[in-house]
Amino acid sequence: MLRSVPATVSAAVMAGLLAAAAALAGPAAGRTWSGGDMAAASTGLASTGICQSAIRPNLAARLSRGIEKALAGRVSAVGLTAADPRLGLTCALNQTRHFDSASAIKATIISALVYKEHGPSHLTSTERGLAWEMITESDNDAATALWNDVGIASLQRFLNAAHMTHTILDDAAWGLSQLTAQDELKLLELLATPGKVLSSASRGYVLWLMANVIPSQHWGVPAGAPADVTVSVKNGWLPDPNTGLWHINSIGVFRGKNVDYEIAVLTSGNPTMAYGVETIEKAAYTINIDIYRATLPQ
Repeated sequence: MLRSVPATVSAAVMAGLLAAAAALAGPAAGRTWSGGDMAAASTGLASTGICQSAIRPNLAARLSRGIEKALAGRVSAVGLTAADPRLGLTCALNQTRHFDSASAIKATIISALVYKEHGPSHLTSTERGLAWEMITESDNDAATALWNDVGIASLQRFLNAAHMTHTILDDAAWGLSQLTAQDELKLLELLATPGKVLSSASRGYVLWLMANVIPSQHWGVPAGAPADVTVSVKNGWLPDPNTGLWHINSIGVFRGKNVDYEIAVLTSGNPTMAYGVETIEKAAYTINIDIYRATLPQ
């Protein structure tokens, strides 16, 4: 069974998400958008070659066409990356374009926390409780508390260690930090792959939290993934107070039998939250379906 697309966002859930989004902007909510922010009428689609694979070139070409078709006609500005090391597959669209983070930055906050404290076993009970609320429920008060707990200097040290060189932190309003799809993929690969930056316990802890996101927030990149695949996901949503256009982001790690890949999709210029969710899910559905088919016996 595959996860359906697009996700249905109920009126009650939408009301809660709107309230959370309003809290995200913080004291810098009234900042003026730049010309680049407002150039959201185009997804910036490349004509060919969004995806590459030396060992599965036909799969890469099919995915490239599928992503282009999924995003054709959408007014959303889109930054997208994906990687499947088993298939030698990488996808990149507008990967260095900056997007307001909204709650997607929370995956960076928790990763920076376990990096600073040298593993989840060194977290206090208070930090563990805040981490659960921040990731699984996207609680903004918990995120603010942990942002302050980690501190801007330690957050930057984590970014440096993770080689997330394009991410720009906003200490006045963490939800306005600037992300790129390229850096978000680096974060996801860091969480999914053994390495020197995060211990196995740290990686497992963050992925476990992201795998336990409440059902009403389990939209975005999981669309189209088989039901038996574990998806560790973190989403973000934020309306701009000046234009009313939405930033909608979704990042995820996919794990299961013969499954090990990552997807990050960042968007802006969405007329509504639901429109942005649909943009992400149209692209993610194509990626998830084609990767799933590629794992079937030939």
